[in-house]
Amino acid sequence: MDIGHWNAVWRDRAPDEMTWFQSEPMLSLRLIQGVTRPDQGVIDIGGGASRLASHLLRAGYGDVTVLDIATASIDAARHHLGADAALITWVVADATVAEFDRTFDVWHDRAVFHFLIEPDDRDRYLATLRRALRVGGHVVLSTFGPEGPERCSGLPVHRYSIESLHEALGDGFELLTHETELHVAPHGNTQQFVYGLFRRVA
Repeated sequence: MDIGHWNAVWRDRAPDEMTWFQSEPMLSLRLIQGVTRPDQGVIDIGGGASRLASHLLRAGYGDVTVLDIATASIDAARHHLGADAALITWVVADATVAEFDRTFDVWHDRAVFHFLIEPDDRDRYLATLRRALRVGGHVVLSTFGPEGPERCSGLPVHRYSIESLHEALGDGFELLTHETELHVAPHGNTQQFVYGLFRRVA
């Protein structure tokens, strides 16, 4: 992951100009709420200026962590939340090498994993996930689907079907449900996202 690239992306554009921006991340929120209580720990990978953290706070969640590789993205998120930013744990780190001193009940990632086009990067990401997610915890993983874009933010991406996404996660993750979302980007184009909800069983 290129820290300089992502900081430059965030310096050049406002959060609501990003192609993946959602003012109401309702599918992610519904999947998370379906498998957790508000007292359980949720980490949002690449969450930066996503609105998910603020929606989780409004839903009563009190243990929310947001990780993003770009300091500029975290700064934008903290500015949007105002005083409520103090209720979130913010982590500026690369998800492929991040270390935590705790485990989480939910690992949420919408639109990071598909940027990992090199197998070694995917392996490191998945090693981080396994260290950070307790057995019995859940993964909400969303990527561009088979008909989604081939590039995003100037970078190539890896598109997934739900079958190939499950295969990428590897042994130890049970697929509970999946959905396809046609996301309308801020400039009006439509992007296909695939969402998988998985439970870590080993």
